[in-house]
Amino acid sequence: MKFPIVVLAFLTIIASCNVVPDKNTHGSSSGELRIGIDDSYSLMMDAEIFLYSQLNNRSDIKPTYLPEADVLELLLKDSLQAAVVSRGLSENEMAYYKSIQRSPESTVIAYDGVALIINPANTDSTITLEQLGNILSGKDSTWLQVNPKSTNGKINVVFDNYKSCNARFLREKFKVDQFPKYCFAQRSNEEVINYVSQNKNAIGVISISWLADEEDSTSKKYRSMVKTMGIINPENIASPNMPRTPEQAYIYDNTYPLRRDVYYIRTGLRSTLGTGFGNYLAGEKGQLLIHKMGMVAAKTPIRTIKITE
Repeated sequence: MKFPIVVLAFLTIIASCNVVPDKNTHGSSSGELRIGIDDSYSLMMDAEIFLYSQLNNRSDIKPTYLPEADVLELLLKDSLQAAVVSRGLSENEMAYYKSIQRSPESTVIAYDGVALIINPANTDSTITLEQLGNILSGKDSTWLQVNPKSTNGKINVVFDNYKSCNARFLREKFKVDQFPKYCFAQRSNEEVINYVSQNKNAIGVISISWLADEEDSTSKKYRSMVKTMGIINPENIASPNMPRTPEQAYIYDNTYPLRRDVYYIRTGLRSTLGTGFGNYLAGEKGQLLIHKMGMVAAKTPIRTIKITE
């Protein structure tokens, strides 16, 4: 995993504050943790796991990157002890854990935005929530229905995976049971970006975490290949006609309409590495790293400045 210079410097400074690690084989900062992560959050979690491992060198965190549905399936089978996904456990899932006398915990660690990306040559860069819903439900299928002056043809909507948090989120958001035939899936967020960069009529659906870090060479590369659409939400009372793009500021103030929570779910026993890593993610160091990588931390880092004359 390659990290940007700013993040590497940040990791080095924090790691230099390391303390003597826990000598217990299994504890809150030692032992093994098998964690499943939706591919949408692989860049963010690679950095978090790297930093935590530097701070706690007796820890062994083994990440598995899969679509959200597969991650949760493995979690319920006890093949994983933790997960990073974009929803908490359902009532049925909680009831299952209660039946086996387990007490899982779900913690919001970040706020994310589902980004709609288009080809840089596509000038139809604004869409309303209603139009997006019509496209995903099969009512509208051409760019002319989005913009009467458009010179583009039929719309193709491409997801990273039908089992991913991105596809699930939009199905639930717009109450769509099944997407139309012009909606299809690739195998990763990276493949979505590559497809959109080569197809002018496409709309890609990815997590903003792949584009958010302005210092990361990978994010810079992807931002040069595509651009994000602005979404108009008439329910935004302050500025109902102003399109919002999936930027950190608009996700933070909740005016970007495709905003969602990012959860860390722990199902293992307390006082194990799953608890320690979860506390780190929700704590100062984990939250600061999320913020520096362009995401919105659940607990916004605050810096106090004393001004003297």
